[in-house]
Amino acid sequence: MKVTVCQLDPRPGQIESMLPQLAAHIEAEKSDFLLLPEMGFADWLAGDNEVDPARWDASVEAHETQIANLGALGAKAIMGTRPIVTASGSRRNEAYVWTVDAPVPAGFHHKYYLPDEPGYWEHSWYDRGPKQFEVAGALGMRLGVQICTEMWFFEWARHYAASRIDLLCVPRATPHGNQPKWLAGGQAAAVCSGAYCLSSNLWAPEGSGANLGGVGWIADPEGTLLATTDETKPFVTVEIDLKAARAAKSGYPRYVPE
Repeated sequence: MKVTVCQLDPRPGQIESMLPQLAAHIEAEKSDFLLLPEMGFADWLAGDNEVDPARWDASVEAHETQIANLGALGAKAIMGTRPIVTASGSRRNEAYVWTVDAPVPAGFHHKYYLPDEPGYWEHSWYDRGPKQFEVAGALGMRLGVQICTEMWFFEWARHYAASRIDLLCVPRATPHGNQPKWLAGGQAAAVCSGAYCLSSNLWAPEGSGANLGGVGWIADPEGTLLATTDETKPFVTVEIDLKAARAAKSGYPRYVPE
């Protein structure tokens, strides 16, 4: 199984130019699975605390437009997150899975742990979902998701180990300057879950608006970093062995009872 992570510039005019480059990478690498960053198809809303429902609705529309064209990226399965408005009017950040066999994306998790601080006013912009961390399926794999801040709640990585996931996906919007902390956390999440940990992040040049620092990663179930993205290499693909993730569930520390 070949998997791809990326860092994408969500600013208007930039995301549209990056997507064809991403599609060319996926075609060249013959990648099967793509992880997109957190709410990656529109400018980062939570960069300021001036909450504007019209801006939220515009972001919903931008995501719907790009998601309708996910097939053009060339992967067989894609996970990302998107802004939505529920039937009751609640704004949420929803993880979804798209596959070539089911091109209408299925939402399966609403972000629960929401920061609220300069640059990341998420709890101001939208509501938390239920405290549930479900398993999704794609290409014969079991997929778990922890959206950005959720990665730091490692009890859910343990939950996903018990759920026997193959990939733990961490779509992010995190700042410049703290990449080592996030890489360390991703490696720990891989060990706790006994799964390959994949993360894709938003990126924009420093001082250009929202503080979005990039660096995606792929780590194996023992926490070894297999690949990372950077400004000069915004897309990376690795061939993984799903048998390694499945065997890891019986290894340390996953076998230790709660």
